[in-house]
Amino acid sequence: MADLAVTLGPLSLRNPVLSASGTYGHGLEMCHFTPPERMGGLVSKTVTLRPRPGNAQPRICETRAGLLNSIGLENKGVENYVETILPDMLGADTVVFTNIGGESVEDFAEIAARLDREPAVDVLEVNLSCPNVQGGKLPFATDPSNAARAVEAVRRATSKPVFAKLSPNVSHIGEMAQAVEQAGATGITAVNTLLGLAVDWRTGKPGLGTVQGGYSGPGIKPVALRCAWECARSVSIPVIGCGGIATAEDVLEFLAAGCGAVELGTACFADPALPGRIVEDLERLLDEAGRASIRSVIGSIRDGRGSSRDSAHAQGVEAR
Repeated sequence: MADLAVTLGPLSLRNPVLSASGTYGHGLEMCHFTPPERMGGLVSKTVTLRPRPGNAQPRICETRAGLLNSIGLENKGVENYVETILPDMLGADTVVFTNIGGESVEDFAEIAARLDREPAVDVLEVNLSCPNVQGGKLPFATDPSNAARAVEAVRRATSKPVFAKLSPNVSHIGEMAQAVEQAGATGITAVNTLLGLAVDWRTGKPGLGTVQGGYSGPGIKPVALRCAWECARSVSIPVIGCGGIATAEDVLEFLAAGCGAVELGTACFADPALPGRIVEDLERLLDEAGRASIRSVIGSIRDGRGSSRDSAHAQGVEAR
């Protein structure tokens, strides 16, 4: 049986399959579909400093090739998360990522400091990229200096590994990746949702209460794969790929592009047992290919150019 174990900097995962924030519950809600010990890690729904009611309805809109959402980071705040969710997470036999969100650098720092003393939390994933708050302005997702300030604040506030979740809604995501790496990020998650919109032309009514929202699902996979590849070739820290992943083949493509692991999101809404089956399919595909370890796939893409960090031409032209 092929070895599925991977490492992400200081983290050791039994396999590269994680849940994506906001798609697989807040803790162990889906454990009867896929036991935590079958996954590389569980990622929480975004936790904010104070409770958030979320955005106006409707918040979900299906499209031909994916899903639009505008949830607005609805959650009960960090204190409720600590009191009601984390006690159960202590028994989860997997790596626990807590995704954190804020509207200011101070928000990010305060929540990181609060979670730093929680043993159930293994990693902080810093949500720099949700398009459904602050009017879709993405203040930390589109400006490298703002992203760096947020990551620096979190890095100072915690001793835990810090992964920065980036947005695809930028021109040069490699520059964003380099900014958070220099700010002290342990790793990167690439990517969050694309900005999208749906409208009924007969009534003029948009599909979401906020008009625009985050687009996810199979339609974004090529964009997400390109973003993850660009991040991986721009930095030396590990990258977790995310966006449109629904099969073991998808997982292996993201690994080949340079990712050390992946997060499954929208596909889990339709099939919450999918992560466990993908793990089984990964073992089968690698065995069929004669691969003893999944690590042999990571970074195996033949792009012929090396990393953008090492290539001035790539940084100036091709990586863009």
